Amino acid sequence: MNVQTQRFSIPGAAGALECALDLPDSTPRGLALVAHPHPLYGGTMDNKVAQTLARAFVALGYVAVRMNFRGVGKSEGEHDAGRGETDDMALLLQHMQQQYPRLPVALAGFSFGTFVQSQLQQRLTAQDTPAERLVLVGTAAGKWPIPTVPANTILIHGELDDTIPLSAVFDWARPQDLPVIVIPGADHFFHRKLQHIKTFVVEMWHR
Repeated sequence: MNVQTQRFSIPGAAGALECALDLPDSTPRGLALVAHPHPLYGGTMDNKVAQTLARAFVALGYVAVRMNFRGVGKSEGEHDAGRGETDDMALLLQHMQQQYPRLPVALAGFSFGTFVQSQLQQRLTAQDTPAERLVLVGTAAGKWPIPTVPANTILIHGELDDTIPLSAVFDWARPQDLPVIVIPGADHFFHRKLQHIKTFVVEMWHR
């Protein structure tokens, strides 16, 4: 992402997990975990949307951490259909909370990463330690069983997404009465539209 990005690894259930850390210029005010798109379709933590989400959180004063899921980059193991990936993200959260205790936690994901983060939020809520807020971009509604999410979740989707149709996201969001931010002309990967993701996350964060 930039010269300040620190790479490190943590032990996971299926082997080492490669991670990337970006720090704000000031004293951190929160901790954000960013999850990347589907590993079997080329998704990595260096995906442009994942990087954009990390930049948005750094701009908000958060420590932003990303992780390559199992079998991606230097992360060991094999794709586990979201189960092991959610376990791994929970391990990363635990690791980061040891480094940065008592900071509020945000969870952000893109595409397949929205499935992982919404599952993790469900777990954290069951433990009475939910993340303060979720940011879901290209929410994988209809492709994966995305659970109900909190009312303050920020949902961003591309108007012309042909991987996850906007109608599927509306069908999922409607019963929850969740607003969806639609980027006109944006495809699934937000080609030439990435700046809107950062703008909306930063502007909406304190609303």
